[in-house]
Amino acid sequence: MAALVAGGAVDVPDFPKPGIVFKDLMPFFGDGPTFRKVVDGIVAHYGSGSFDVVAGVEARGFVVAAAIAYATGVGVVPVRKAGKLPRPAFSASYALEYGEATLEVTEDAFVPGQRVLVVDDVLATGGTAVATMDLVEQAGGVVAGFTVLMELGFLNGRERLHPRKVHALLTV
Repeated sequence: MAALVAGGAVDVPDFPKPGIVFKDLMPFFGDGPTFRKVVDGIVAHYGSGSFDVVAGVEARGFVVAAAIAYATGVGVVPVRKAGKLPRPAFSASYALEYGEATLEVTEDAFVPGQRVLVVDDVLATGGTAVATMDLVEQAGGVVAGFTVLMELGFLNGRERLHPRKVHALLTV
Protein backbone atom coordinates (compact mmCIF):
# COMPACT_ATOMS: atom_id res chain seq x y z
CA MET A 1 0.00 0.00 0.00
CA ALA A 2 2.80 2.42 0.87
CA ALA A 3 4.38 2.02 -2.56
CA LEU A 4 1.04 2.65 -4.27
CA VAL A 5 0.51 5.91 -2.41
CA ALA A 6 4.14 7.00 -2.81
CA GLY A 7 4.01 6.32 -6.54
CA GLY A 8 1.05 8.66 -6.98
CA ALA A 9 2.25 11.56 -4.81
CA VAL A 10 3.90 14.66 -6.24
CA ASP A 11 5.89 17.11 -4.09
CA VAL A 12 4.99 20.76 -4.76
CA PRO A 13 7.56 23.11 -3.18
CA ASP A 14 6.53 26.42 -1.62
CA PHE A 15 2.80 25.70 -1.58
CA PRO A 16 0.67 27.10 -0.04
CA LYS A 17 3.48 29.35 1.18
CA PRO A 18 7.29 29.46 1.00
CA GLY A 19 9.03 26.68 2.91
CA ILE A 20 6.12 24.21 2.76
CA VAL A 21 6.38 21.13 0.54
CA PHE A 22 2.80 20.20 -0.35
CA LYS A 23 2.08 16.51 -0.97
CA ASP A 24 -0.26 16.48 -3.99
CA LEU A 25 -2.19 13.21 -4.18
CA MET A 26 -4.35 14.16 -7.17
CA PRO A 27 -2.30 11.98 -9.57
CA PHE A 28 -2.97 9.05 -7.22
CA PHE A 29 -6.73 9.73 -7.30
CA GLY A 30 -6.65 9.78 -11.10
CA ASP A 31 -5.24 6.25 -11.35
CA GLY A 32 -8.36 4.06 -11.10
CA PRO A 33 -6.76 0.65 -10.50
CA THR A 34 -4.38 2.03 -7.87
CA PHE A 35 -7.12 4.03 -6.15
CA ARG A 36 -9.31 0.90 -6.02
CA LYS A 37 -6.51 -1.19 -4.48
CA VAL A 38 -5.92 1.40 -1.77
CA VAL A 39 -9.64 1.77 -0.95
CA ASP A 40 -9.97 -2.01 -0.81
CA GLY A 41 -6.90 -2.13 1.47
CA ILE A 42 -8.40 0.39 3.89
CA VAL A 43 -11.69 -1.53 3.97
CA ALA A 44 -9.80 -4.79 4.60
CA HIS A 45 -7.79 -3.16 7.41
CA TYR A 46 -10.93 -2.17 9.33
CA GLY A 47 -13.21 -4.97 8.18
CA SER A 48 -16.76 -4.58 6.96
CA GLY A 49 -19.16 -3.88 9.77
CA SER A 50 -16.65 -2.11 12.04
CA PHE A 51 -18.09 1.35 11.26
CA ASP A 52 -21.52 2.72 10.42
CA VAL A 53 -20.58 5.86 8.50
CA VAL A 54 -17.46 7.49 7.07
CA ALA A 55 -16.51 11.12 7.77
CA GLY A 56 -14.28 12.75 5.17
CA VAL A 57 -12.29 15.92 5.83
CA GLU A 58 -12.45 18.68 3.20
CA ALA A 59 -11.42 18.41 0.52
CA ARG A 60 -9.27 15.44 -0.50
CA GLY A 61 -10.62 13.39 2.39
CA PHE A 62 -14.03 13.59 0.69
CA VAL A 63 -12.70 11.57 -2.24
CA VAL A 64 -11.38 8.68 -0.15
CA ALA A 65 -14.30 8.74 2.32
CA ALA A 66 -16.89 8.54 -0.46
CA ALA A 67 -15.11 5.60 -2.05
CA ILE A 68 -14.88 3.72 1.27
CA ALA A 69 -18.53 4.45 2.04
CA TYR A 70 -19.60 3.18 -1.36
CA ALA A 71 -17.44 0.05 -1.05
CA THR A 72 -18.97 -0.82 2.33
CA GLY A 73 -22.54 0.34 1.72
CA VAL A 74 -22.55 2.98 4.44
CA GLY A 75 -23.13 6.72 4.35
CA VAL A 76 -20.60 9.50 4.11
CA VAL A 77 -20.54 12.76 6.09
CA PRO A 78 -18.48 15.74 4.94
CA VAL A 79 -16.46 17.68 7.52
CA ARG A 80 -16.35 21.12 5.92
CA LYS A 81 -14.39 24.33 6.15
CA ALA A 82 -16.20 27.07 8.08
CA GLY A 83 -19.17 28.71 6.42
CA LYS A 84 -19.89 25.96 3.87
CA LEU A 85 -22.78 24.22 5.66
CA PRO A 86 -26.30 25.68 5.33
CA ARG A 87 -27.71 24.24 8.58
CA PRO A 88 -26.73 24.55 12.26
CA ALA A 89 -23.26 23.13 12.78
CA PHE A 90 -20.66 22.47 15.43
CA SER A 91 -17.27 24.05 14.76
CA ALA A 92 -13.70 23.49 15.88
CA SER A 93 -10.71 25.75 15.20
CA TYR A 94 -7.13 24.51 15.14
CA ALA A 95 -3.59 25.43 14.11
CA LEU A 96 -2.06 24.18 10.88
CA GLU A 97 1.65 23.97 10.15
CA TYR A 98 1.12 27.11 8.03
CA GLY A 99 -1.80 28.96 9.68
CA GLU A 100 -5.17 28.44 11.34
CA ALA A 101 -8.45 26.93 10.16
CA THR A 102 -11.94 26.01 11.33
CA LEU A 103 -13.92 22.90 10.47
CA GLU A 104 -17.64 22.26 10.84
CA VAL A 105 -20.08 19.38 10.82
CA THR A 106 -23.86 19.65 10.99
CA GLU A 107 -25.32 19.13 14.45
CA ASP A 108 -27.38 16.17 13.23
CA ALA A 109 -24.61 14.53 11.16
CA PHE A 110 -24.51 11.38 13.29
CA VAL A 111 -26.98 9.22 15.15
CA PRO A 112 -25.93 9.10 18.83
CA GLY A 113 -23.46 6.25 19.28
CA GLN A 114 -22.90 5.80 15.55
CA ARG A 115 -19.44 4.36 14.79
CA VAL A 116 -17.54 6.75 12.52
CA LEU A 117 -14.46 6.03 10.44
CA VAL A 118 -12.63 9.36 10.01
CA VAL A 119 -10.69 9.71 6.75
CA ASP A 120 -8.25 12.33 5.49
CA ASP A 121 -5.52 12.37 2.89
CA VAL A 122 -2.52 13.53 4.95
CA LEU A 123 -1.71 13.62 8.66
CA ALA A 124 0.69 16.48 9.37
CA THR A 125 0.70 18.20 12.78
CA GLY A 126 -2.54 16.51 13.87
CA GLY A 127 -4.60 19.67 14.26
CA THR A 128 -7.10 18.77 11.55
CA ALA A 129 -7.45 15.22 12.87
CA VAL A 130 -8.01 16.30 16.49
CA ALA A 131 -10.57 18.92 15.44
CA THR A 132 -12.40 16.41 13.25
CA MET A 133 -12.57 13.72 15.92
CA ASP A 134 -13.74 16.28 18.47
CA LEU A 135 -16.51 17.32 16.06
CA VAL A 136 -17.57 13.71 15.50
CA GLU A 137 -17.89 13.20 19.25
CA GLN A 138 -19.60 16.56 19.80
CA ALA A 139 -22.20 15.56 17.19
CA GLY A 140 -22.85 12.24 18.97
CA GLY A 141 -20.67 9.88 16.97
CA VAL A 142 -18.04 7.48 18.28
CA VAL A 143 -14.69 7.44 16.47
CA ALA A 144 -14.21 3.88 15.23
CA GLY A 145 -10.95 4.62 13.47
CA PHE A 146 -8.80 7.23 11.80
CA THR A 147 -7.07 6.58 8.50
CA VAL A 148 -4.89 8.63 6.18
CA LEU A 149 -3.13 7.90 2.94
CA MET A 150 0.08 9.63 4.02
CA GLU A 151 1.54 10.59 7.38
CA LEU A 152 4.27 13.22 7.61
CA GLY A 153 6.02 11.53 10.52
CA PHE A 154 8.54 14.32 11.07
CA LEU A 155 5.69 16.66 12.15
CA ASN A 156 4.68 14.30 15.02
CA GLY A 157 0.92 14.55 14.42
CA ARG A 158 0.39 10.99 15.66
CA GLU A 159 1.51 12.05 19.14
CA ARG A 160 -1.35 14.58 19.37
CA LEU A 161 -3.84 11.81 18.67
CA HIS A 162 -2.66 9.43 21.41
CA PRO A 163 -4.27 7.19 22.64
CA ARG A 164 -6.32 7.02 19.44
CA LYS A 165 -4.86 4.74 16.82
CA VAL A 166 -3.74 6.06 13.47
CA HIS A 167 -3.81 3.96 10.31
CA ALA A 168 -1.47 5.46 7.71
CA LEU A 169 -0.77 3.71 4.43
CA LEU A 170 2.52 5.58 3.98
CA THR A 171 4.69 7.41 6.52
CA VAL A 172 7.36 9.78 5.22
